Amino acid sequence: MLINGIHYASVSYNSAENETEETTSPWLPPSSTKSTSESIRIIDQRFLPFQLIFQDLSTSDEVIKAIKDMQVRGAPLIGVTAAFGLVFAFNDYDDNHNNYFFEEIAKKILNARPTAVNTEYCIGKVLSAIKRHDSVSDKKIAALKTALDLLEEDKTICRQIGDNGVDLIKEISQRKGKVNILTHCNAGWLACVDYGTVTSIIYKAQQAGIDLHVWVDETRPKNQGARLTVWELNQNGVANTLITDNAGGHLMQKGLVDIVLVGCDRVTKDGDVANKIGTYLKALAAWDNNIPFYVALPSSTIDWQMEDGTRNIPIENRDDSEVKYVEGWCDNEIKSVLITDKEASVLNPGFDVTPAKYITGLITERGVCKANQEGISSLFPEKA
Repeated sequence: MLINGIHYASVSYNSAENETEETTSPWLPPSSTKSTSESIRIIDQRFLPFQLIFQDLSTSDEVIKAIKDMQVRGAPLIGVTAAFGLVFAFNDYDDNHNNYFFEEIAKKILNARPTAVNTEYCIGKVLSAIKRHDSVSDKKIAALKTALDLLEEDKTICRQIGDNGVDLIKEISQRKGKVNILTHCNAGWLACVDYGTVTSIIYKAQQAGIDLHVWVDETRPKNQGARLTVWELNQNGVANTLITDNAGGHLMQKGLVDIVLVGCDRVTKDGDVANKIGTYLKALAAWDNNIPFYVALPSSTIDWQMEDGTRNIPIENRDDSEVKYVEGWCDNEIKSVLITDKEASVLNPGFDVTPAKYITGLITERGVCKANQEGISSLFPEKA
């Protein structure tokens, strides 16, 4: 989407023959590396909103590090980036290796951030493509084609999610005029290749001329709402207000929220949803105040083998430092500040699970459905 009026994607593919040229701007730093061979170019999201820095990745180890360190984040974007990680594994592959070589690389990529199921989906697609061929050159061609197809598929799906979700906003607008949306974390184009999941709906509503406003949770401890969603919405001209995570219930009680829209990292086949920590509390508050709570997702986020998300979805536990320190812009650089006792004991789960009974519906590329097996199967009968 737009950055200072220029259209960007969160990840793009570069080859030595077709190198991407970045548009210069007074406040856009140059890429941290110059692409001289096959690579993908990402926006290093650790520096937003203070600096826009592009990073080229050309090895599977660089991809793993980028995922683990949250240079790229958001389930759809992680999945597509992971697919290219397998493509880059061919740099270390020869005829002395067998297909287990790629499976070992795949395990390392999957372990970088285990909660999102999109990574499994994209990795599985590439592994299947590799196994259908015998020669190294054919394997790599198939892997690259699959990764590029996944990149384009993500953009198409996000546009379709916007098309399917915008009617929910139109219906509220017809009844109330201005629509107040509450969201959590960043389910925007920064979390996908382009358009986003939740933000695709918001941008479609904006284009339809609907008067809307977004309440943006700061989303501790990494502040993806404060640092990413606010910046993204500002760049695209969407009215928004930043709030503390704990203010959402208060706003709902006061009638200041019309709908809650969130993204997710994994959905079980019976409709339980894993999303950024704090989502469950928003769902409870929405339920208590009779406010619709919708989850926007590509079908690659559905785990067709899993039931009972509160029991079975793996929850990533992250480093203590994310809770004990906050990052901010000071003296023209990003600095970390200790906000608690240095010896404080910390628990830092990255996600929580919202049971299906608190979810009004799921917004997918095929339409909107109830968050249960019957609803999901009605949109994806081939998976049922």
